[in-house]
Amino acid sequence: MVSTSDFKNGLNILVDGEPYQITWFQNHKPGKGGAVMRVKLRHLKKGGTVERTFKSGEKFEALTVSRQKKQFLYKEGENFNFMDMNSYEQISVAPVLLGEMANFLKENLEVEAVYLENELIGIDLPLIIEMKIAESEPGIKGDSVSNMTKMAKLETGADIRVPLFIKEGDRVKVDTRTGEYVERVS
Repeated sequence: MVSTSDFKNGLNILVDGEPYQITWFQNHKPGKGGAVMRVKLRHLKKGGTVERTFKSGEKFEALTVSRQKKQFLYKEGENFNFMDMNSYEQISVAPVLLGEMANFLKENLEVEAVYLENELIGIDLPLIIEMKIAESEPGIKGDSVSNMTKMAKLETGADIRVPLFIKEGDRVKVDTRTGEYVERVS
């Protein structure tokens, strides 16, 4: 059991029978009454975020989340197939569990599978991945000074905005959290 005084970012707790991770917290002492803890919680299974307020001293059950290295192998129908890097066991993951991250999965990419009490609840991609531009309109010569962008299609089929100087065949770094262009790889 953990108390509100033990709260820290990244702590996994059970609130009203649901698994949450603390993403932000603040101890608040109003002029009248006892101290309260304002908290932002991310649901570990559904991914949504909620804001809650707890009385100081409330207790919660701590949850253990484990991570295992996996390698993305291929997509079969709707499902994505991963291999455990230690046991070579393969698992099939529904696209619902991946969400928007499915747009950045390419063969042989190493990821981390997140388990909550032996139940797979998600896949974490590396924060920055390197990908090849599959399709892109040509940029306009002489327009390199401005901050203009254009649409480009990655090798996985995902669409992102890139600067005008990026062309087909270039390799770029992409932030998997936001889906945004980071830089061109030389």
